[in-house]
Amino acid sequence: VYSKTLLTGSFTHALKVDWDNQDNSDYSEAEVLPDSFPSAPAEPLPEFLLEPEDAFIVKNRPVQLRCRASPATQIYFKCNGEWVNQNDHVTRESLDQITGLVVREVDISVSRTQVEELFGLEDYWCQCVAWSSAGTTKSNRAYVRIAYLRKNFEQEPLGREVRLEQEVLLQCRPPEGMPAAEVDWLKNEDVIDPSQDSNFLITIDHDLIIKQARLSDTANYTCVARNVVAKRRSSTATLIVFVSGGWSSWTEWSECNAQCGRGWQRRTRSCTNPAPLNGGAFCEGPPFQRVTCTTLCPVDGGWTEWAKWSACGTECTHWRSRECQAPPPRNGGKHCSGSMMESKNCTEGLFINVKSVVPGMGVAVYAGLVGALLLCVILVLCVGVLAYRRRCRHLHGDITDSSSALTAAFHPGNYKPPRQDNPHPLHPSAPPDLTATAGAFRTPLFSLQHGVNDSPHKIPMTTSPLLDPLPSLKIKVYNSSTLSSLELPADMGSGNGEILSLKSVGTIGREREYHSHTLSREPGLSTSATLGNLGGRLTIPNTGVSLLVPPGTIPQGKFYEMYLIINKWDKTTLPSEGSQTVLSPVVSCGPSGMLLNRPVVLTLPHCAQLDTPTPDWTLTLKSQTHQGAWEEVLTVGEETLSSPCYLQLEEECCHVLMEQLGTYGLVGQSCPPQPACKRLQLALFAPRAPCLSLDYSLRIYCIHDTPHAFKEVLDLERSLGGVLLEDPKPLLFKDSYHNLRLSIHDIPHTHWRSKLLAKYQEIPFYHIWSGSQRPLHCTFSLERGSLAVSQLTCKICVRQVEGEGQIFQLHTDIQETLPPHSPLPAGGTCLPSSQVGPYAFRLPDSIRQKICASLDAPSARGCDWRLLARSLGFDRYLNYFATKPSPTGVLLDLWEACHQGDADLVSLATALEEMGKSEVLVVMTTDGEC
Repeated sequence: VYSKTLLTGSFTHALKVDWDNQDNSDYSEAEVLPDSFPSAPAEPLPEFLLEPEDAFIVKNRPVQLRCRASPATQIYFKCNGEWVNQNDHVTRESLDQITGLVVREVDISVSRTQVEELFGLEDYWCQCVAWSSAGTTKSNRAYVRIAYLRKNFEQEPLGREVRLEQEVLLQCRPPEGMPAAEVDWLKNEDVIDPSQDSNFLITIDHDLIIKQARLSDTANYTCVARNVVAKRRSSTATLIVFVSGGWSSWTEWSECNAQCGRGWQRRTRSCTNPAPLNGGAFCEGPPFQRVTCTTLCPVDGGWTEWAKWSACGTECTHWRSRECQAPPPRNGGKHCSGSMMESKNCTEGLFINVKSVVPGMGVAVYAGLVGALLLCVILVLCVGVLAYRRRCRHLHGDITDSSSALTAAFHPGNYKPPRQDNPHPLHPSAPPDLTATAGAFRTPLFSLQHGVNDSPHKIPMTTSPLLDPLPSLKIKVYNSSTLSSLELPADMGSGNGEILSLKSVGTIGREREYHSHTLSREPGLSTSATLGNLGGRLTIPNTGVSLLVPPGTIPQGKFYEMYLIINKWDKTTLPSEGSQTVLSPVVSCGPSGMLLNRPVVLTLPHCAQLDTPTPDWTLTLKSQTHQGAWEEVLTVGEETLSSPCYLQLEEECCHVLMEQLGTYGLVGQSCPPQPACKRLQLALFAPRAPCLSLDYSLRIYCIHDTPHAFKEVLDLERSLGGVLLEDPKPLLFKDSYHNLRLSIHDIPHTHWRSKLLAKYQEIPFYHIWSGSQRPLHCTFSLERGSLAVSQLTCKICVRQVEGEGQIFQLHTDIQETLPPHSPLPAGGTCLPSSQVGPYAFRLPDSIRQKICASLDAPSARGCDWRLLARSLGFDRYLNYFATKPSPTGVLLDLWEACHQGDADLVSLATALEEMGKSEVLVVMTTDGEC
């Protein structure tokens, strides 16, 4: 019990104040002023104008704590639950000029000895208590700690030698200190400012990342830690950026050094593109090349023998000639010297002038020649006119108008005049252009019919899937003078949304082609929802494809109609090229170009076999541009800070963290020396019972081991009237260039007969490995002896040549109706197609915020988001998360995508408990525990 008597003016007022050892003790008035005294206006509760602040004791210098309150009759400090001696207070009193209330200010001094004498886990704290006649008021607690900074760094940067444009990571863990040390990086004693040079990045863990090493980045780097006590410098790490030499282009070959015969030619190059720097490797290979050459020797020309003399001319002379071809001059040899022609008098001097003998004879000869020439020209013109008229008659009698030929399925006719409203009339001298009025077809390919006179051969057409695509179908129209054909590619024959290509080939060689690319949303292959700032999840049921949009991804107040579509194989260009194979469905998510505040997570199933001890896949994520071309986004294991995505691989699916929506697909190729394997499924189908025909067929599909591929085959067989006989069997298909062989055995030949002429069927290796073919299958056609036969027992073997295989032991009753197969996804349940808001996430928002607040800040012991990433298996490339404002939030988004179907909170709670962070899962109840 602590009591104090106060003297106020001429009145003596005894107040007894009881204090307990608790922080929330109350003040009670022991006595009341007598009624005979004049009453004073009621005072308000004290209000703190200045509260004590946290302080650090540097070395042995004490700290001063100060507080100020008004109105206050008394004000004292209480430290660690005990009142500070009155003599240790320095009190000052003043009067507020505005309110007229008494303002009291008090200071105390806390020494290092007082703080060190405190025992227990709680830090040394002090609190200011002020009271007036209305009651007491307590200030916030001010903690007093002894400041220190250890000498040794927990991790110091290490010097390195890196090649030009390589990503560099210099790690630094500052010494333990109170308060926590701030870290700066020095480059040649100059402070690095990432805002001035974007090539530098300092993470929240105090690591320095150089995105692309430049020659100017060759320097000494030092990590500096400092707080109020001291400044510590790490050992200097020397970074050397070297440049390996590169050859320049070869010079032109020099001239052959031999003027005649065999010699040498030489060309050179220099190691200057670039030149090796800072210890970089010199160029490998020779700096010059030399090849043999042969210079042809010059050959001088020689005259041939003289030709015979010509007939004697009107001038009584004749001629003879020779050529410089024996041999002709070659390779710069000299030309023949002398004249090529020689003439002499052929009458041996007896010359007669013909003009003087027959005057006017030459003029008559020339006149006759001109007349004969004119007669020939007239005859040619007459023949041409007759031929032209005959051709026009044939043209008008045989040509059928192009638009009527297309609409009437090319029915024959001797003459059909063109329509009057046809904007492209046929010119009588030009071949018909069928594209001028035909345009483009939107009907299925099998809706076209053949006229009886179009071709003597019929082209059978079917909608059933074949092992190989149909050949191009040509429909031709003939007449006497032109040839035109319409060519419809068979791979565009199905689907109402696809515009077929129409080509016209005429005698003038013109070709026209029309294409239309549309993004079709077919039932079962797409989903959409309107999402806002609360986020959500889009899922295409039974396919394994989903899109997680975390809370805060979409800006506040904005809403987007987001969609998720699986592109059909026959309506998209596949991303594989060369030896690559498609491993996942091609998925489009959008709308593209929308602004995202944080990454979304796209989940794709894949069929790559990943459980081998050594990596045998090179996996690449590709994105499709607006022009339809595919470009690489990232290669797994080769990520850099410029990589726009992060890909988390699991055995049967992958999760892509990305900030740009679009069309994506996963491809892969074997990584030598081990060949990679794809997971395939073999599904056996037969016609739905009852079978009323003697013919019976068994179809075996070879598809990717993904939920989407199996669903596609089920939908196809359902449309064909097929039923699944057994559960699909797995098959590992190796990148060994060997085909897939299928054969049927042990058929009861007394009742059944196989129509297969060969011993087995094969699907080419490339058709399976490329992944670009529609669902591949082989058909075994059987014939039973009579309609009374209903039992079928046989064995079907499927194996890769020199590889693994599977065997179907079939025993079925073809007249027994089998129930339809309804597949479930891998999780065993059918997830809804869209979930909006908090219901789409397994982790409550309050717990998420507590985890982020506890783990985002770097910890000296490493017990932060990095340890959480290792515990969850998301630590393949930590730099991706380090560049995000909240690394823990992105990790939790990825965890949500990986556990969307099982609601497994135990794995996350276990990881947090192993880290010693289990308290973040409990909602804090008092501010004092925060």
